[in-house]
Amino acid sequence: MNIIKQKQISAELARNVSEILANEARDELLKTITITGAEVSNDLSYAKVYFTSISSLSKEQLEKELEESSSFVRTEIANCIDLRKTPKIKVVFDESIAYGNKIEHIIKEIHNHDN
Repeated sequence: MNIIKQKQISAELARNVSEILANEARDELLKTITITGAEVSNDLSYAKVYFTSISSLSKEQLEKELEESSSFVRTEIANCIDLRKTPKIKVVFDESIAYGNKIEHIIKEIHNHDN
């Protein structure tokens, strides 16, 4: 598959999953989740959806909640995106935001220590 088309589908998938969680989900926990990106496989049979949340639950608990709602999300995606087959969704907690915050905190400590 064309890499540009694959990236377009990934972006559209991320946007649609985000809208579904914000507008269609009944579980309030799912409304605390922010989709940060998605990657679809070359054959479009699988998709990794990256997320973060403001919830105080552990990433394992959040992943479990999202996995439980993945069939609902997949059904909604099938209605939104015109694909031959809808990819199976695997949710992955996005560590990059927490990592970025940690680096920023370290830089601030170094800066404050120098003053």
